[in-house]
Amino acid sequence: MAESRFDFDRVIDRSGTQSEKWDKYRGRDIIPLWVADMDFLSPPAVITALHERVSHGIFGYTRPPEELVEAVLCHLSREFGWDVAKEWLLWIPGLVCGLNLLCRAVGSEGDEVLTFTPVYPPFLSAPGLSRRSLVTAPLLLEGARWVIDFQALERAITPRSRLLLLCNPHNPVGRVWSRSELEALALVAARHDLVIGSDDIHAGLILDPEKRHLPIAALSPETARRSITLLAPSKSYNIPGLGCSFAVIPDPELRRAFRATQSGIVPHVNALGYTAALAAYRDGEGWRQELLEYLRGNRDLVTEWMGRMPGVAMTHVEATYLAWIDARQLGCEDPVKFFEAAGVGLSDGADFGGPGFIRLNFGAPRQLLIEALRRMERAVIEKRRGC
Repeated sequence: MAESRFDFDRVIDRSGTQSEKWDKYRGRDIIPLWVADMDFLSPPAVITALHERVSHGIFGYTRPPEELVEAVLCHLSREFGWDVAKEWLLWIPGLVCGLNLLCRAVGSEGDEVLTFTPVYPPFLSAPGLSRRSLVTAPLLLEGARWVIDFQALERAITPRSRLLLLCNPHNPVGRVWSRSELEALALVAARHDLVIGSDDIHAGLILDPEKRHLPIAALSPETARRSITLLAPSKSYNIPGLGCSFAVIPDPELRRAFRATQSGIVPHVNALGYTAALAAYRDGEGWRQELLEYLRGNRDLVTEWMGRMPGVAMTHVEATYLAWIDARQLGCEDPVKFFEAAGVGLSDGADFGGPGFIRLNFGAPRQLLIEALRRMERAVIEKRRGC
């Protein structure tokens, strides 16, 4: 393997930066591996572009640069084989904002929004905040692999169902949904006249080299017409704090509804968000490829350590930098508090609709990750000895 041009092993002190991730445990010896941002420097091209933009010294209202639009269209075509027209793009300041917007833009108050559990928590809160009813269908654990339970999905659909929220790749179980799975979902949506809202924010983080991300809207023109796809460079290039995302909406009526919903309420993307996004898509590919290689190593490390800890189990992570860990056999009422006491901060699976599970963010320098895994293993072994 060629020598790395980027130092992902470097441990960077994030204290004093108002980091949501690190300030949660400020003053405590707890390694935070919870919220999904990575402890790596962003791509050098992004940092350089931001310096140049800041040196200009004027930060007025900013429109999406034409160069960014072209870079996004090229990215979608090159990476996913998805040919998108520029008028399909609507810019928004974040994916969570986008989830709430599409819940409001589809159907009426009291209608139902379907999604699969476990899932990223805003999927569970957005329907209620939009005065819709949340209906969930659990994913199915078949052996050591999470799959969609289509029978459960069909049972969950009612005449009030209007929107199906999909997470692809899936957070937290790390699945890259296959073409056959997406085609089956598209058939369900067509049969019941559902709009598909797909969060594809982790599309650039496919860890298994033989797999490729496929946006469900890219399956066919018919599926595209009933789809709203949310994307951003934030996860793939580690720039979540800069708030630049976009929705891809091929259907004019859905696009008008989405735009009307955000009108007067949702702010424009800021100048630095656009700058960072352009630099990431145009000049960050070398960095992303080396990041993927590093994350594969971290994933394999977590898999190895979890495999030898009694009471915990994890499934293979095909994409993202998030491990979904089953701690139900650990014998702890609250596994998050248990591991916090051991010096590791994790996400609570209950927030995702998966009580007894924990989510571990392995987007961190390896020595930091190894220290966290040591602490977890030591705590598990000591607990077993005390039983």
